[in-house]
Amino acid sequence: MTAAVAMSATQKRVLIAGSVGNFIEWYEFAVYGFMATLIAKNFFQLAGESALTSLILTYAAFAVAFFFRPLGAIVFGRLGDRYGRKPVLIGVLICMTLATVAIGLVPVYATIGVAAPLLITLLRILQGLFAGGEYGGAVALMTEFAPPGKRGFYGAWQSLTVAFGLLAGAAVVALLPLMLGEAAMLDWGWRIPFLLALPLGLLALWLRTGLDESPQFTKTKGAEAEHASPVATARASRWVSAV
Repeated sequence: MTAAVAMSATQKRVLIAGSVGNFIEWYEFAVYGFMATLIAKNFFQLAGESALTSLILTYAAFAVAFFFRPLGAIVFGRLGDRYGRKPVLIGVLICMTLATVAIGLVPVYATIGVAAPLLITLLRILQGLFAGGEYGGAVALMTEFAPPGKRGFYGAWQSLTVAFGLLAGAAVVALLPLMLGEAAMLDWGWRIPFLLALPLGLLALWLRTGLDESPQFTKTKGAEAEHASPVATARASRWVSAV
């Protein structure tokens, strides 16, 4: 009975730890999208360009992250298969959180000129890379901890947190202007939603560092080691005989 309860607690932690990174990812995507006009005025209102052009550039930087998600999925998926789900998920979580917080710290166009939109675009590219590694790795972790017959249910939590993240981002962007006023929101208030990713990321990091490695990954690596051991021994024996 105790073992069953402990396993249930572990599986709940896995679900929360696995899906919270995806929540942060889509929260940031929602924040950026809903605040596109503010970001356009602060970063993409280039000298001599119209407001429409700045908005198009803002959404181009928004879209570029999606083009890098498949690359991130390939790179970090391969690393996860080689080194484990846990270390890779911790790594992409840290990097994704730092990239989101950095957006809230970048000086505006009026301060550093064209470097501002370039930095925003670079950070969006990094977010796309890390988000690609986050999604697949978290699904793998959750489904590999799932009991028999419940892999679909466990994996579905990753899609559910997409909606939660979008709703949270929309709520924050809607409430802040009411609390700060439009002038403060344009001046510095737009930074707050991005900076909020830091406490969220720290919470997710605490949850993930307390996890064990996926049992299926551990089992697979153990089997690979056992299979490789006789081969390595045979090669060593042939080398010794040749010497």
